[in-house]
Amino acid sequence: MAGNLTRDEARERARLLTVQSYAVELDLTEGEERFESITTVHFTSSQPGADTFIDLHGAHVRSAKLNGVALDVSTYDEEKGRLPLPGLAEQNVLRVDADASYMRTGEGLHRFVDPVDQRVYLHSQFETADAHRMYACFDQPDLKATFELAVLAPAEWEVVSNAAPDLVEELEAHEGRHGTLQAARRWHFPATPVMSTYITALIAGPYAVVRDEHDGIPLGIYVRKSLAEFLDADNIFEVTKQGFDFFHRVFDVRYPFGKYDQLFVPEFNAGAMENAGAVTFLEDYVFRSRVTDAMVERRAETILHEMAHMWFGDLVTMRWWDDLWLNESFATYMSVLCQAEATRWGQGAWTTFANVEKAWAYRQDQLPSTHPIAADIPDMQAVEVNFDGITYAKGASVLKQLVAYVGLDNFLAGVRDYFSEHAWGNTTLQDLLTALERTSGRDLSSWSKEWLETSWVNTLRPSFTTDDEGRFLTFDVLQEAPQEHPTLRSHRVAIGLYSMVDGVLTRTKRVELDVVGARTAVPQLVGEAQPDVVLVNDDDLTYAKIRLDERSLRTLVDGGITAFIDSLPRALCWSAAWDMTRDSEMATRDYVKLVVSGIDAVKDITVVQTVLRQARLAVQQYADPAWVGEGMAELARALRGLVASAAPGSDHQLAYVNAFTSVAVSAEDLAFVKGILDGTAAPEGLAVDADLRWTLTQALVSGGVLGAADIDAELQRDATAKGERSAAMCRASIPTPEAKAETWSAITGGTLSGAVLRSTIGGFMDPNHVELLEPYGEKYFDEVGRIWKEWTSDSAQNFVIGCYPALLIRPETVARTEDHISATQPPHALRRLVLEGADGISRALRAREKDASAV
Repeated sequence: MAGNLTRDEARERARLLTVQSYAVELDLTEGEERFESITTVHFTSSQPGADTFIDLHGAHVRSAKLNGVALDVSTYDEEKGRLPLPGLAEQNVLRVDADASYMRTGEGLHRFVDPVDQRVYLHSQFETADAHRMYACFDQPDLKATFELAVLAPAEWEVVSNAAPDLVEELEAHEGRHGTLQAARRWHFPATPVMSTYITALIAGPYAVVRDEHDGIPLGIYVRKSLAEFLDADNIFEVTKQGFDFFHRVFDVRYPFGKYDQLFVPEFNAGAMENAGAVTFLEDYVFRSRVTDAMVERRAETILHEMAHMWFGDLVTMRWWDDLWLNESFATYMSVLCQAEATRWGQGAWTTFANVEKAWAYRQDQLPSTHPIAADIPDMQAVEVNFDGITYAKGASVLKQLVAYVGLDNFLAGVRDYFSEHAWGNTTLQDLLTALERTSGRDLSSWSKEWLETSWVNTLRPSFTTDDEGRFLTFDVLQEAPQEHPTLRSHRVAIGLYSMVDGVLTRTKRVELDVVGARTAVPQLVGEAQPDVVLVNDDDLTYAKIRLDERSLRTLVDGGITAFIDSLPRALCWSAAWDMTRDSEMATRDYVKLVVSGIDAVKDITVVQTVLRQARLAVQQYADPAWVGEGMAELARALRGLVASAAPGSDHQLAYVNAFTSVAVSAEDLAFVKGILDGTAAPEGLAVDADLRWTLTQALVSGGVLGAADIDAELQRDATAKGERSAAMCRASIPTPEAKAETWSAITGGTLSGAVLRSTIGGFMDPNHVELLEPYGEKYFDEVGRIWKEWTSDSAQNFVIGCYPALLIRPETVARTEDHISATQPPHALRRLVLEGADGISRALRAREKDASAV
């Protein structure tokens, strides 16, 4: 994110200006650091004579003319990214001639050199406000305009933008400002429909491309040439076509942007980006090594999420970033709905949602930085840290609850009205509520206040008494909220009673009701026999943490977790147990016992991987330190047994091997890891491919079995971009003070690309060698303010979050955080991130105390 535009500045500029069109000319043939960027903007002003500014960051401005009059380019502020525009006319034409900078951080126009063949690849990433790193623009979502683009690029390159090109001209040689240059192509892209700057796009390079067509929509998939052999285009096209058919049916609005390209680009900062007609994806979604179906499912969800954005976000766009959730929550909900109704994952998609997305939401919503779904975003720095579990997963969960309240047909009818009324425009929360109220016949003002305009997550727990025969005399649902966030909401919930029948936990009773206030009686359950498991929020209708009564929890811990037939209730019980562990209501060792006793019965591979990851985290951070060694050994024993018994070549086998490797710390376990790597102990059917080799190598480096020479040898074997990142992670994992000091210098030096920085931090923060991180707790606070000020937003956040001394779990770390905030008074966004880190330590300390008390 370049600059820091405030909401007030954006409102004033939107009041003053209406932007008609941009014509952008780029020359990508003239160097490795900068490129020529010429922008012509047509816009009107409601107040002739007023002054404003246009955004352009990190550029060298050669000239600028407003209505034919040269502007003083010395007034351009490169750091703030603003060029003043004095004395506007009613009708205005601005031309800015500049040299803009390529980026290595994944923001703006990112430049990457493939280590395999030295080919150069470019891709843009403009959300939230980085379009003005590539061209001069009024970079805010409510100043929509048309975009026409002309690009001069090397002759062997493909160039992709929002529209399909209408002219590609071959140039044998051409004259540039630096003399005669190589053969090139000039690409021209006609004017797009009106759109916001942040969803414009440019992707260029010698990409391999696969094309198809569906329902009149031209489809393209792009990938680097060195990865083309691994592209499973058929699967991607299948999900894409299923998505278009579903969204066309439920939205009743044709896809509005002509062609639809999906581009898997190197060193991408996020999972994907919804550029209109030119969606970019994290390159890791091209599977060069074997992955479980959990990753294929995740890729499908991402494909459908970005496709949903073509309507939610691109066709209809939030006015300002306060309503970012109008984009992200809807795209998340609609993508899972589409997966459940139109793809092979079926209703299992909701199991994944309950176990993965909602866990993310619950965690985020309990941090000190929690915020309403409809957030208050005063400036761009605030929104940069708001792409979080509340904006995505809590918002989607609340929409799922709204659908249970108003009905899916009424909900979708409201969505169709919303598109019809606001196509190509900008909206606020009230615009959506108005449409939904009209089709549902319900007043949603109180629902909005409860769910969209307040923070935190409620806890629901069963409370009951029984008679001598074990039948319920009373049954109530208790709703809880902390004093700091006291809102008690209206919840539509189902309560399921599950009893063991012939070895199967079978639902014998289900009631659905509205839970309102602190206590809600459930008379329908009076007289029913107390079952083995009482599941509040059965079917996952609402957004709330649920608690298990003592008998239900004991049933699960003693092996009952394996007895469910359906995946969703089992997933809800796993989630409840995890929440209870995080909230210090369940001892970590009991959670580990639950995992060890029950994980082999879980068929859903996404749940398997999630639960195993949580179990490892629980031992490393939430267990009594005196029990950590025993806990890791218990997990390792269980996982080694599961590896041995798993079906050869199965998803479960791969998941168990990966999980085992992450907890292998003893000499015996590390020897088994080494045997898998060198082939002497590889389980039958296991593909020990490039990515798995790096996973094994890192564990062995962290364990002191392998060293720098082994990392170099592995990199020579896999001299790819993924190999370079993996090698960086491994080097950062070398368990010596000297290696940690060298890694810290590399991290804080500011020269690593964004992708390598993330990998390096991941290796540096090794939970198996907390003692080596001791010196860097204080060093973090020495550096964090400088880095936040000097680095780009994404890189700075990677450091602030990734290098926070989260593994130094003691009260002193929390106190040092509070002292730092008091002494430096950091910007709000930075303060938020470090407080989140401190809260994680406080939570871990409480959990450790609970676990120690269970001895």
